[in-house]
Amino acid sequence: MKTQTKFFAKWAAFALVPAVGVPLLRSMGIVNDYYHQVLMMIGVNAVLSVSLGLVNGFSGQFSLGHAGFMGIGAYIAAVLTSKAAALPFLPATIIGGLAAGVVGYGVGIPAFQVRGDYLAVITLALNMIVVNLAQNINYVGGPRGFPGIIPFTNFPWIWLWLVLCIVVIRNLIFSGHGRAIMSIRENEVAAQLGGIDVQKYKLVAFSIACFFAGVAGSLSAHMLQFIAPQNFNIFKTFDILVMVYLGGSGSISGCLLGAIIWTAMLEALRDLGVWRLVVGPILLIVLMVFRQKGLFGAREFSFVRGEQP
Repeated sequence: MKTQTKFFAKWAAFALVPAVGVPLLRSMGIVNDYYHQVLMMIGVNAVLSVSLGLVNGFSGQFSLGHAGFMGIGAYIAAVLTSKAAALPFLPATIIGGLAAGVVGYGVGIPAFQVRGDYLAVITLALNMIVVNLAQNINYVGGPRGFPGIIPFTNFPWIWLWLVLCIVVIRNLIFSGHGRAIMSIRENEVAAQLGGIDVQKYKLVAFSIACFFAGVAGSLSAHMLQFIAPQNFNIFKTFDILVMVYLGGSGSISGCLLGAIIWTAMLEALRDLGVWRLVVGPILLIVLMVFRQKGLFGAREFSFVRGEQP
């Protein structure tokens, strides 16, 4: 009972302290608007990184279309809140996430019928399709972008969605289903011979990741109040990949840490202009040479690992 109480107390502190503390510090003038914006960007990127880590890290697949699923959620939620139905932010965000998840499920059915790099190829193609569709649909602004999105997103919204993302993926990974997913990563043939429905578990992991990518898209759209097709191109996917592998693809904590470091570093190097984009590839090369499993490896923060109640 004492262990369970300590476990839930840690999670309650993780969920509530930043959600309450950051707005409080902002109202007191300790956190200015710029740092508040950076913290919100870190939160959105953390949702993207942790969700992609479920696919590329824990299930052993390789997706190159996470930004495309982010774009699906962003455009659908923005249309629902700002144009078509004037829906409240929460249901619009959920619908955007579900749309991304359903598309991910549909993409995964043919992709997971075969082994190899087919998922990477198909998700890369999907990313390009999403960008090109957005560029050619005038209703959402086409190549000019979609302005005038209502600024519903704030730090508590982002943080609570991040906590939900971590909780869902953490509970999945530490369950029997999670062990099945990780067994596929280790040896797909052996997992199948052991009676595991490989395609089913691949689809579960991939669909959950796509759902949270769509949610992150909605959060980003309603934070920036503007989206354009180029916001969701392959370079955005590369950014997410860097976050995942920087922290450690086989760790929820590593993905979270990678998002924090990468986002903060890009902001710190903003004055370098385009040269800051050179830092990423150099960092990845150094990382692959000296720390192949990322900065955090497969370790987890104690509150994430915890004692399972």
